[in-house]
Amino acid sequence: MDHRKYNIYFHTHTISGIIIASLLYVIFFAGSFSFFKDNITAWQHGKSMVADTVQTDYNYLLDSLSRQYNLVGRNIDLYYLKQGQGAYVNMSVSADTTVSKPIAAQTGKGKGKRRRGASAEDSAYFLYYFADKRPTTYSEGYDMGEFLYRLHFLAQLNQLPIKIGTPFGYLLAGIVSFLFLFALITGVFLHWEKVKTNFFVFRPFSKWKTVWTDMHTALGVIGFPFQFVFAVTGIILIVNFVLITPFSKLLYDGNEEAVYEELLYNKNIQVDYRYSPLGEKFDLNAFVSKWESEWNDARVTRLYIRNFQDQSMQVGIEFKPVSQVAFAGSGYALQEIATGKVLAYKSPTKDGTYIDMVKSLIYHLHFGDFGGKPMQIIFFLLGLMGCLVIISGIVIWLVARDKNNVPAYKRKFNFWASNFFLAGCLSMLPVTAFTFVMLKLLPVINQSVIYNVFFYSWLILGIYLMILRNLARMNRHVLILSVLTCFAVPIANGMTTKLWFWTSWQLGATDIFFVDVLFTVLAIGCLYAFIRVRKQAKPFQLLAKT
Repeated sequence: MDHRKYNIYFHTHTISGIIIASLLYVIFFAGSFSFFKDNITAWQHGKSMVADTVQTDYNYLLDSLSRQYNLVGRNIDLYYLKQGQGAYVNMSVSADTTVSKPIAAQTGKGKGKRRRGASAEDSAYFLYYFADKRPTTYSEGYDMGEFLYRLHFLAQLNQLPIKIGTPFGYLLAGIVSFLFLFALITGVFLHWEKVKTNFFVFRPFSKWKTVWTDMHTALGVIGFPFQFVFAVTGIILIVNFVLITPFSKLLYDGNEEAVYEELLYNKNIQVDYRYSPLGEKFDLNAFVSKWESEWNDARVTRLYIRNFQDQSMQVGIEFKPVSQVAFAGSGYALQEIATGKVLAYKSPTKDGTYIDMVKSLIYHLHFGDFGGKPMQIIFFLLGLMGCLVIISGIVIWLVARDKNNVPAYKRKFNFWASNFFLAGCLSMLPVTAFTFVMLKLLPVINQSVIYNVFFYSWLILGIYLMILRNLARMNRHVLILSVLTCFAVPIANGMTTKLWFWTSWQLGATDIFFVDVLFTVLAIGCLYAFIRVRKQAKPFQLLAKT
């Protein structure tokens, strides 16, 4: 490789990597734990989805709603959680004008505009867990699994008052994914000539500069296919609106809803209301059971009810096939209840389309849900490997610039930049474990509590680590804090729920058991690392406190 090309690849790789370092670490770290989102949810609530069979009583849900609302003529949509333990329920106002409540007229200041929330006075949107048989708001039902899942695409940043026409967090995550793709490709070009000779070279017992360099190169090359897949699928999933908008304007006259319907994301079911009662009470349990028995190799993902208890009533149901049976596919059935006529039918396992194949490929590769728990563990380890590549890249960048021939002001900037990045990145593990512990100790857990515990503890620990001004000491403090907090996770769970390791294993609650084991293994790994670095790590020259 000639010198000019090498410099282009080197600077592109270095600059793009440094710019996205901390945010990319957050994405990889939170994304790694997101592979176990359902396990974390079960652990937090102390209710195993594996050991306990949840009875989905839809009729009970409808009866509960009927005590508060007149359901006649309403549209009711259920969007299921991944494991089917619950669903988001969206209920519209009634199409029957004798039932729906009129919107109150706006008076006084701001006359002529709708009062916020007025259009939803007689509608409802809530989260419903089938085991608890009780509705809850999104904020009240918020858990740590949802938090980490949304953190891995920076959704929390959407709440910042930054108005740029699109959610700020999603846009930032998309930009990071694009830059990450540049860093990956230029990194391969940079090390391509040494891939064969250095692929198996890793000297963990050499000096630390060599360890970091070998770790960055070896783990980067080994994890390249995984990281490349995640970069590409992440870009598609996060910034799909950038790709869809031009097509919607050119081919659909700006109707993006039609585009999403063609891509099988939404169902636009329009039914004319007849003002004629259905007569007999509709049995939703029997309807769902019928289609579940017909498609027993698939699971329900969505349910649509139109014009409830009217002669025009239609019910649609969507299915996704089990990945072991069919890697790609989606099923859908729409039935007119009064006549029993099936208006639309698509098998989830036999009628797969090109769109199904593309969507399934992207989703399965990104979420690692096609090979059971072993595949999730592999993806988790590869995700943490990406974190190590980022950390080693930051350290290598600093070491290369911590020389006596570099001007003092540049060395100060480099040190504080690395100090900031590493403090934010390394503190994530003890902060996450600490938040898990607090989930068991605090009396009330909701979205606000999780936000406060996680982000404030992250801020406090990050500032403390930066004040140390010593990267070696920062590493030791983070490791010992990680040991203590990770070991505290299964202890807190056992003390508050009595679901100790042996208890959850005996009950068959392997999802809860897995989370306790995961943090125990992390604690042991951090303890080994602490013992290893305690005597060997050395501080960097500039601004380091000895």
